[in-house]
Amino acid sequence: MSAHDTAEPTRRDFLYIATGMAGAVGAASLAWPFIDQMRPDASTLAAASVEVDISSVTEGMSLTVKWRGKPIFIRNRTPKEVDDAKNTALSALKDPIARNANLASDAPATDIDRSAGAGKEKWLIMVGICTHLGCIPLGESGEYGGWFCPCHGSTYDTAGRIRSGPAPENMAIPPYQFVSDTHIKIG
Repeated sequence: MSAHDTAEPTRRDFLYIATGMAGAVGAASLAWPFIDQMRPDASTLAAASVEVDISSVTEGMSLTVKWRGKPIFIRNRTPKEVDDAKNTALSALKDPIARNANLASDAPATDIDRSAGAGKEKWLIMVGICTHLGCIPLGESGEYGGWFCPCHGSTYDTAGRIRSGPAPENMAIPPYQFVSDTHIKIG
């Protein structure tokens, strides 16, 4: 081992380190505005989620809100609509997958897995777009009393499950949660 290997740091070593650190801080402060401008703007963040007051939606009524540019159907189903959906055998469904963003991707299309869940089965929140070509179905229509797409004849039941027509999948359930008994946060 030579004397150079164990020598104390010199003033020159300190200047190299200080200059390197000053350069790194300068580069970071120069790059920050470019990195910061890549964040989504306020309108995009506002569209990421929407809170909806459902206190005025009485039994048998529907409400349509917009989320991420898509119509969201919120329906306070009648007891008959809930019973009809519960009593439908999975084997009678064209698409046996729930399509619920809040559940596992392969959850069955039972009414409880498509509705707001135990204790809130009367509430159905779904993306109001026909899965055939993206049309907006008419509510409380069709053979099963759910939704009917007049463009190509797709019929959905009271749980938004495709029952007949060319649509390949059930209407999707967006991610949502009940913030209170009268407010839902979608997104």
